Amino acid sequence: MKRNTTRTCLTLVAAIAALAWTAAAVAHAFPQQEEPAVGSVVHDAPARVRIWFNAKLEPLFSTVVVKDAQGNKISDDSHVDPDSLSMIEAPLHALPAGQYHVYWRVVARDGHRTEGDYVFTVKP
Repeated sequence: MKRNTTRTCLTLVAAIAALAWTAAAVAHAFPQQEEPAVGSVVHDAPARVRIWFNAKLEPLFSTVVVKDAQGNKISDDSHVDPDSLSMIEAPLHALPAGQYHVYWRVVARDGHRTEGDYVFTVKP
């Protein structure tokens, strides 16, 4: 009987450890959708950039910056949507035709930081 109890306890400990490791591995916030989309070509200049994430964000530590081809910042200060906490947006200045680079850096509510970037193009 004692051998089965020990085996059951070891199995339970292993299962708990696996669940804890899995939770830690998926704790980072990653983009689920971007607007404009990654690599997209749009004919109407967007008024803002929006990125939706798979986790809630810490508003004070999450940012989106959009720059033109010369590296000039063309976005206003970004903000996290207070209703969902999983979407961040940055209003844009009037955009002429050209390529634009979006840089994002976010911190999930659990403290994990992720960052990335992508481009989109505005055609005349």
